[in-house]
Amino acid sequence: MARRARKGLQMAATMLVALMLGLLTLGPARAVNPDEVLPDPALEARARALSAELRCMVCQNQSIDDSNAELAKDLRLIVRERLARGDTDTAVIDYVVSRYGEFVLLKPRFEGKTLILWGTPVLLLVAGGAAMLLAARGRRPSRVVGVPLSTEEEARLRSVLDD
Repeated sequence: MARRARKGLQMAATMLVALMLGLLTLGPARAVNPDEVLPDPALEARARALSAELRCMVCQNQSIDDSNAELAKDLRLIVRERLARGDTDTAVIDYVVSRYGEFVLLKPRFEGKTLILWGTPVLLLVAGGAAMLLAARGRRPSRVVGVPLSTEEEARLRSVLDD
């Protein structure tokens, strides 16, 4: 019996390890091709960081670093080319935004144009909280101010209670 239990535990442990190894492969696939990689590791790290901030215009919910689309590859090459020329990270982002618009940024900048985008969640939270407070306030039982009973009513009440 103990041997059977130990064998079952070993099998469960093996399956757990296999499951964990399988889950490790589910991470985002990096689409950067070996021919795109810069020879300088510091520049390549900057290029990867910038690529993670830029949206693939074809996939739209992936960064250009994760996308296999041709446009994403072109953008990755532009980023690396600009970095190799000596541009700062901000200059590279500004250059890409000037060509493709603010939509290319996965995290939009906080500016007057994007104030609605950034402010809407806050406004919704405040409005929801206010609605909950008003609803809770409306559910409170109202206090009934009692009027004393007349002598006639008291007598009738006593007769009903005595019965």
